[in-house]
Amino acid sequence: MHVFVLVAARGDNLSGGAREALGLARQLADAAGGTVSAGLLAVDGSLAPACIHHGADRVFTAAHSALAEYDPDAFLDAAEAVCKEASPDVVLVPGDHAGWELAPRLAYRLEAGLVTDCIGARLDGDNKVVFTKPVYGGKALADIAVASPVQMALLRPRTVEPAQEDAGRSGEVTEVAFQPGPAAGRTRIVGHVADEEGADGVPLEDARVVIAGGRGLGGPERFEQLHQLARVLNGAVGASLAAVDAGWVPPSYQIGQTGKAIAPDLYIAVAISGASQHVAGISGSKTIVAINKDAEAPIFNVAHIGVVGDYKEVLPAFTEEVKRLLAER
Repeated sequence: MHVFVLVAARGDNLSGGAREALGLARQLADAAGGTVSAGLLAVDGSLAPACIHHGADRVFTAAHSALAEYDPDAFLDAAEAVCKEASPDVVLVPGDHAGWELAPRLAYRLEAGLVTDCIGARLDGDNKVVFTKPVYGGKALADIAVASPVQMALLRPRTVEPAQEDAGRSGEVTEVAFQPGPAAGRTRIVGHVADEEGADGVPLEDARVVIAGGRGLGGPERFEQLHQLARVLNGAVGASLAAVDAGWVPPSYQIGQTGKAIAPDLYIAVAISGASQHVAGISGSKTIVAINKDAEAPIFNVAHIGVVGDYKEVLPAFTEEVKRLLAER
């Protein structure tokens, strides 16, 4: 079995999503006695050694100046070129913004079946890959096998173990010549605006701890208490759709079916009722703590730990206790 990972590089280091995809690829390939390749889409091949150190046996690089900034059409052409050169059986795509845009279009060009929002994969008795994804708003898990010759999956971030770096690994690097097609260049980057979610220094999707607030907070000024706790725990602050629609926080804070899907080690929902759309975005969380004064709030149905009480009393006491415990370490 040949497992292939698409790596759309836009920086000096492998993204967390790329390392997670390489980790899952290595697990599948080792179980099947196969190999792992990476398709590196970048302005140059400087990250090829990092792909090898994180589990790839071979790296196919598509280096071109058109890949200096994210252009979906140019990246799609490059992705198709490396995949057709590598001829993989399984293609894994990190589920970042670029992945969600590239994966379905690439699947069409490769005539491959695609499973989106995957949180895991395993081999069945015939050495075919079975992908697992949440369904029904995260209330159930579905195992899906792809019947096409090429099987593709788009991975939900922070749901599989990332590959550990091994600087002693060696592998082969193959340069793939390609030219962007006529559609490339129709999208131009005119500027970069940092998400306000980075106020605590941790991007929402990458945070190991997320504290989110909902309609029950009562206003935008209440989010400062959440930020205080986030800074103590080195976490990030999110919000429900209701809080975003009220204009209390920017859309970049939104967690849920129409917002961001997160999978932190700890998720703390403060004054969030727990509508199914919100639950769909937090189903990958390892531990969910809910604080709500309504004992019948749906959020308690998915919470591992529930606190029935007024957040204005619970949260300050909790924050101070966390500070005390951390000071004793």
